[in-house]
Amino acid sequence: MPLSTESQSEDEQYVLIANLDNARNLSNILKAITCKDHAIFTATANGLKVTVEDCKCMQANAFIQADIFQEFTLKEDSVVFQINLTVLLDCLNIFGGSSVGGSTALRMCYRGYGHPLTLFLEEGGVVTVCKINTHEPEEPIDFEFSSSNVTNKVILQSESLKEAFSELDMTSEVLQITMSPNQPYFRLSTFGNSGNAHYDYSKDSDMMELFQCNTTQTNRYKMSLLKPSTKALAISCKVSVRTDSRGVLSLQYLVRNDDGQICFVEYFCCPDEEVEEE
Repeated sequence: MPLSTESQSEDEQYVLIANLDNARNLSNILKAITCKDHAIFTATANGLKVTVEDCKCMQANAFIQADIFQEFTLKEDSVVFQINLTVLLDCLNIFGGSSVGGSTALRMCYRGYGHPLTLFLEEGGVVTVCKINTHEPEEPIDFEFSSSNVTNKVILQSESLKEAFSELDMTSEVLQITMSPNQPYFRLSTFGNSGNAHYDYSKDSDMMELFQCNTTQTNRYKMSLLKPSTKALAISCKVSVRTDSRGVLSLQYLVRNDDGQICFVEYFCCPDEEVEEE
């Protein structure tokens, strides 16, 4: 990779170095969580976690494992900074992002607190350097969503959920989700300009890969908070839908990148308070 020709002495100044032969593998997953300008980047030995929040009621996380990168060097236990995600995506796509027969190589470097995130992007022998200011990160919300507290869980093929969203009335202010060990098992409902609409899944449906519902739960979630998650749905192949005893919703999307490697995007959403007691 041409970008790795940077001198060793310069490399030693960085606490984080991440190389990708194809920058699109990063930009596609980041687009799936872009609903606000700013994101919190957390780098650990496992890879990158990128967090975006909205109104303290919704959180989107993208998980990019370390082995997806051709090089992933981290000199501290963890590195955390806040960055403008919109600007980062503009930089990652500086060569157009979809060149035919070629790809943009990326070298992402960070020197530590107070320093900018430096991107070296190379395509066709042309190298562009972008420096993006980083900021003190805000503390992300802890939704305290633990697997031990999950009451209901289903795993669906993404195509099936895309079909449901295409048939439901997206003018509805809320999406109502019913999960139950009995009929209707798994139901999505909207209440929009065209009236009420329901989309049901049988627990034995071919599209249902896992059905684990222990109790009947009906919760409503603001459509405005859930709509950004459809960007992750569009590029995913499977989706896990979970709720806990408080009605907090977890949507986990399994995404395969251009090289066939797996990344995850997760959305947390609080239930609409008006029907939290239902």
